[in-house]
Amino acid sequence: MKNRKTIIAITVGTAMLYLCAIAWWHIYTPMEHLSTQEPGADNRPDGATRSINDVLIGEFFMKYDEIHSDLTGKWSNFRGQDLSNIVVTTEQINISAEDFPVLWSVDTGEGYAAPVIYNGRVYLLDYDEQLRSDVLRCFSLETGRELWRRWYRVPLKRNHGFSRTVPAIGDGYIITIGPDCHVMCCDPITGELKWSLDMQKEFNTIVPRWFTGQCPYVDNGILVLAPAGDEVLFAGLDCLTGEIVWTTPNTLGYKMSHSSVMPMMLSNKKTYVYIGEGGVCGVSAEDEDRGTLLWETNRWQPSTAAPSPLQLSTNKVFLTAGYGTGGALLQVDYSGNRWTANIIDQYKPIEGLSCEQQTPILFNNMIIGILPNGAVGDRGKLACYSPTNVRTPIWTSSADERFGYGPFIIINNNLFAFKDDGELYVYEVQQRGMQLLKKQRIMDGHDAWDHWPMPTEC
Repeated sequence: MKNRKTIIAITVGTAMLYLCAIAWWHIYTPMEHLSTQEPGADNRPDGATRSINDVLIGEFFMKYDEIHSDLTGKWSNFRGQDLSNIVVTTEQINISAEDFPVLWSVDTGEGYAAPVIYNGRVYLLDYDEQLRSDVLRCFSLETGRELWRRWYRVPLKRNHGFSRTVPAIGDGYIITIGPDCHVMCCDPITGELKWSLDMQKEFNTIVPRWFTGQCPYVDNGILVLAPAGDEVLFAGLDCLTGEIVWTTPNTLGYKMSHSSVMPMMLSNKKTYVYIGEGGVCGVSAEDEDRGTLLWETNRWQPSTAAPSPLQLSTNKVFLTAGYGTGGALLQVDYSGNRWTANIIDQYKPIEGLSCEQQTPILFNNMIIGILPNGAVGDRGKLACYSPTNVRTPIWTSSADERFGYGPFIIINNNLFAFKDDGELYVYEVQQRGMQLLKKQRIMDGHDAWDHWPMPTEC
């Protein structure tokens, strides 16, 4: 009987304990001493949680310094003013055994963008991973001091870096295209935002894999874009106001590639030539019918096109792309009020000149490029071909001079080539070969694939 009373007492005590705990759990308020957290009280940067659909292009600005410069040199867009990637200057470059001195350097985000130079200032579209922002940065060419920056939040995931493109600059404007197809125009001196455009929202553009590599091109005050959206293939915008002044319907159904629009004079017609996902086309650049589709061919459809088309003659265009695509020759003719565009030669990388990433250079009746992986034993070599024979090389660099996807530029008669590990080579270009003048380690790195050799050093 005693044990039974003990068991009952323990059971009743335990039940009462649980009842008290349940009652306390319902009555107690753990948040009675807490206050509501107001937006911004955690000091998180504005826009840090912004979604891709809420990008406010050019929303932030910071000014650091001002300069006066007497320099008048210009490198105003992708491949220079005439888009040849050739510099002709009376300035003498001292190419001696001694290293070129480094005057200044700056840290940048990851990517393959390159700068423009205009009247003593350097402009670069960068990407800041901490801020998750596209950043247009302006520096003094003489000192490397940052003068101002304008940026906007755009959440991106690293995909072989971020930034890809070269701005376009002129009196009163600098225009950029960000990796996610955001177009921004600013005053190049003050950094004031003039206008902006989101090609995804405006044209339903599909951003290419590995982000867009299309560089802006301004033709006589008109920004020429190839958004390749649902309805618009090309668009011309007033570069000072952003007003759309003409469009080309996308009847071809092209999608945006990594290639850029290139102006050419073909069969006595000024033409914008573009390699899109779906083929190659030409659009009139003449005032009387600007934006009119002249010709197209779908016989050239690389899976990924990064190099831009290269004009060889009045009716021939060289085309090349990576991932095993190779090269091709396009012939454009006009006869009897009719345009025709035909691929007259097409071959694999092992069979002739082709390039993976960089656009070749046409110099002194020679085409110079870097051979892709598909060239097997010659992969990564600098190679020179005749415009009349793109299958047999005139010369190639030696077996230990391979440049990967690195950039190259010609200054006067010298070829400056940048290995993708950061080493600079300088050659004298000759008709039957080239002579190595010097080489210099510029930086330690990898995948140095920018559009010209020294993007962040002066």
